[in-house]
Amino acid sequence: MKKIDLAQQFLQANLSALQCPICQGAFATISDHHLVCEAGHSFDLAKNGTLYFLPKQMKSEYTKEMLSHRRAFLQAGFFKPFLDEIAKQLTANSRILDVGCGEGTPVYQLAQQVPAQYIGFDISKPAIQLASDYNQEGWFCVADLARMPFADQSLDTVLNIFSPSQYQEFKRVLKPDGQLIKVIPNAGYLHELRELLYQGQEKESYDHGPVLDLFEQHFPGYQEIQVQQKMTLTPETLADLVEMTPLTWTATEAQLQAITLAALPEISLDVTVLVGKQ
Repeated sequence: MKKIDLAQQFLQANLSALQCPICQGAFATISDHHLVCEAGHSFDLAKNGTLYFLPKQMKSEYTKEMLSHRRAFLQAGFFKPFLDEIAKQLTANSRILDVGCGEGTPVYQLAQQVPAQYIGFDISKPAIQLASDYNQEGWFCVADLARMPFADQSLDTVLNIFSPSQYQEFKRVLKPDGQLIKVIPNAGYLHELRELLYQGQEKESYDHGPVLDLFEQHFPGYQEIQVQQKMTLTPETLADLVEMTPLTWTATEAQLQAITLAALPEISLDVTVLVGKQ
């Protein structure tokens, strides 16, 4: 079956989980690859099965080249330790949204462990175009975090992995017994790279205290899971890391050469998985 037809099939089964981002009304029909709300606003499925919900093009720093390096690095297993922990919190056949899903690899890897109805969205059109490669593991769209195209109390789980939060929107779309799972970096996250690039500068360290405090305000009594592991780097995975991480986006040519000369043998994954219940 073509991607566009698989997407229409998915949307037909999950129509009640969507709402029009223009008028916040319910979607009435999905047919002939057109999604139409009760007020008549229409959105057309692309050939790859994705939808573009933004009213206008929005700028993103995430290029297709950078996202391709990110995919290669994640497929090498960098996120696997904390994705395994997230999988333990998920329920089969539930409806799961990945906010800021990027090129879709986390959804794909979670779907291998927990069969469910996965939806991913991102503000980056190149990211969603790549994510459509995982068409059978989830459905992907381009949308705005501040006005998500999902209905009130329609989702079992919202995933928020290294991406901005909009807690009022998260609470709106979660079912009464739903959960928000947020992944935040700890001080040791990519510390080898931080120290090499920004020794003695503010970017050398990271404090997640303010992010944690805000999460607790919205989800008191949350569960906290610490995940720490080192990944052995090859020349290929080091190159992918350098190209994908925002840490290098403002680096000088000399700093980037220092990474090559250092030939980092390993890199640290150090994160906290926060699980908040409605």
